[in-house]
Amino acid sequence: MGGQRTLTDSGSRSSSSFILQDDQEGFSPTSSNALVLVQNAPIVSSYNERIRPILDAIDKLRSLMVMEEGIQLPTIVVVGDQSSGKSSVLESLAGISLPRGRGICTRVPLVMRLQHHSDPEPELSLEYNGRVEHTDEDNISEDIVNATNLIAGDSKGISDTPLTLLVKKNGVPDLTMVDLPGITRVPVRGQPLNIADQIKDMIMKYIKPDESIILNVLAASTDFSTCESISMSRSVDKTGERTLAVVTKVDMAPEGLLEKVTADDVHIGLGYVCVRNRIRDETYEEARTIEDRLFETDPFLSKIDKSVVGIQVLADKLVQIQAASIARNLPDIVKKINDKLNSYLSELNKMPKKLSSVAEAMTAVMQIIGTSKESLKKILVRGEFDEFPDDKHMHCKARLVEMLNKCSDQLHECNVSDPKSNFLLEEIAILEEAKGINLPNFVPRNAFLIVLQGKVKGISSIPIGFVEQVWSYIEDVVLSVLRRNTENYYHVQLSARRAGHNLIEKMKERSINWMTEIVEMEKLTDYTCNPEYLSEWHRLMTEQETFIQKVLRDAEININVKGIGMVEVGGLRKYTHVLLSQAFDLKMRMTAYWNIVLRRLIDIMGLHLQLSVSNLVNKDLEMEIMNELLGPNHGGGIERMLEEPPSMAVKRQKLIKSIKKLKESKEVVCKIMDDRFTYADYLV
Repeated sequence: MGGQRTLTDSGSRSSSSFILQDDQEGFSPTSSNALVLVQNAPIVSSYNERIRPILDAIDKLRSLMVMEEGIQLPTIVVVGDQSSGKSSVLESLAGISLPRGRGICTRVPLVMRLQHHSDPEPELSLEYNGRVEHTDEDNISEDIVNATNLIAGDSKGISDTPLTLLVKKNGVPDLTMVDLPGITRVPVRGQPLNIADQIKDMIMKYIKPDESIILNVLAASTDFSTCESISMSRSVDKTGERTLAVVTKVDMAPEGLLEKVTADDVHIGLGYVCVRNRIRDETYEEARTIEDRLFETDPFLSKIDKSVVGIQVLADKLVQIQAASIARNLPDIVKKINDKLNSYLSELNKMPKKLSSVAEAMTAVMQIIGTSKESLKKILVRGEFDEFPDDKHMHCKARLVEMLNKCSDQLHECNVSDPKSNFLLEEIAILEEAKGINLPNFVPRNAFLIVLQGKVKGISSIPIGFVEQVWSYIEDVVLSVLRRNTENYYHVQLSARRAGHNLIEKMKERSINWMTEIVEMEKLTDYTCNPEYLSEWHRLMTEQETFIQKVLRDAEININVKGIGMVEVGGLRKYTHVLLSQAFDLKMRMTAYWNIVLRRLIDIMGLHLQLSVSNLVNKDLEMEIMNELLGPNHGGGIERMLEEPPSMAVKRQKLIKSIKKLKESKEVVCKIMDDRFTYADYLV
């Protein structure tokens, strides 16, 4: 480009170095006639005209606080140890005076927006805490201090709230930079004890994003490898590809500086830029003339290639780096803005409409009840689980069948609890006590009832336990569905939860009472019209006489009995044929009848469960919820729906605010994209 300096030195590395003389004693004219001061051209970069529109767009995004939405912007972040000369570098680029003094001068992130404009009269303003204050070159330093005090307090503490300085001045490069507090190690009076950690945390927040360009300001006299700012930048930018170094206070250690920046032991990927800033009362034009003479005459500094020294080179390089970073990140910024905007719009649309009347509230309640009933019908009645494909806990029909099958297994296990070593002994004992003055060889009915009552008592807790388990599971399912469908209506959720819990408790109590009655009925009498009882009893009785003959005549200890298996009979030989015959008959009658009893219990429990669930879903739940909302105890729930919960209101307002911000941001970036600025445009 015409008149623009190249950015490569005579060495093998394509980097540059920058040395700054700040307001320490150093090189200056030896007499008024020693130098002829020539009016230099402004340091405005030749890139200004093309970079200004996209930089304005990025600055607009920054002012919209789009970074609060997690969208990082390309940013030049200025870091360095305390008194490393950061402010001097920024002064040289901006052509204005910044606060100076001992200790921490920068106590808040200072966002410097430099804009070249043709008007010879500069325009300066400060933006912070939603206010804009205009200032001028004479008062800018004092005004920055006052604004900082308003943000961070009058003490020496720091704040993460940014202060924006807009500088519109003829000849400045179009740049936006963020100057951060200098790194300190020991707090001074008035500073928090953890001031060093606070500053490091702030710096890390700004330099960690991959979109950030790190401008690392280093004093020439320091060992670069031990600088805290270098250590921090290397921790987030290990290859150095987004770190540019500036070396200051060259007059204090000019010897060996060329070798120092050429060796690059600390891996500064974007290189070192070398300049000299003004001291004392020099004008910026005088300072640049002296800078040129310094690098021409100093025996050590003159060895540094002239194409890599000076404020103009620094300005050009920063503008180019900034332009490349914006071009590289702009498509991703556009995508992130669109993704965030669509996500927030979707989330806002999913939120319930803010209710303004009782009629609207009633409609919302009926919709909630209707949706909940349909969900419960699908999972509890029809066995569909498309609403909860991955949550097996909500596949209700399958889970209820598993509970019923488990209950059946437990009941049948109790049926085989009689020890085979005591075969017929319990029946014989009961018959002995139930005998009366009557015809022989009849099985007394009271003996059968005694055996039956004992067996029913042994399994009576199993059906009750099943009922409790089932209703506990159903309550969990019902409350889960209600909670999901009422999550946007806090007051309705409370009423629905109470209604669901109370209804399940009533239905569980009803089921337990009903199941207790069923168990008592089984204890009370022996009855069935199922023909399987007689057929099974006849089948089992076919071996009665054979069994008795083997017991009384054979010496066998174990005998195989149909329907029972191998049993011990040694203890039965002392009893009479009549008693053994009665005991065997009683045993087989009970065996045949008990299978009927168990199947009857399982069938009844299954049928009762189906009916109860159907009633719950189709009528009871809706009635209970409406009573809860409108009843005398907890009434007013409908009216309370008009009061949006504070958390919901805050969420809605936050979404609306973010959507407004992102829509404005989208308009900004869309204009830039429509202007067809491409990556190549920025670099040519």
